[in-house]
Amino acid sequence: MSESPRAAPAGESPDAAPVGEPPSVFRPGGVSYLRIPAPDARRLADFYQGAFGWMIRGDPGEPSFTDGSGHVIGHFMPGLPVGGEAGVRPYIYVARIDESLGRVTAHGGEVTVPPYPEGDLWVALFRDPAGHPGPAARTMAR
Repeated sequence: MSESPRAAPAGESPDAAPVGEPPSVFRPGGVSYLRIPAPDARRLADFYQGAFGWMIRGDPGEPSFTDGSGHVIGHFMPGLPVGGEAGVRPYIYVARIDESLGRVTAHGGEVTVPPYPEGDLWVALFRDPAGHPGPAARTMAR
């Protein structure tokens, strides 16, 4: 893994932020940094890059990331245990839920709850390759 950011190939992830004014992690009251437990940090980094277009950089043993919006940064941490069912469950907003879930499974994740309506949104749950339960994809339209 090189020191320069790796973006998803053009057309691979429509969920990445559009080009324009650079987003910032410096937003009062906003979530800006996550430490994600990762027994195999490189595999988990590759999963989130391939499934959601996150930019990956830094040490291959403890890679850092910027999410698709550019508003959240963090590290995949091999020394932290996976939280299990009681852990925090982040929701990742996606443009097209069915396509996004296809990328989830193509990159080693598992859909645990298929898309279902919740108000004006469609929601689905998946488990990433590290076994984190409950991360979800949300979208306005299916």
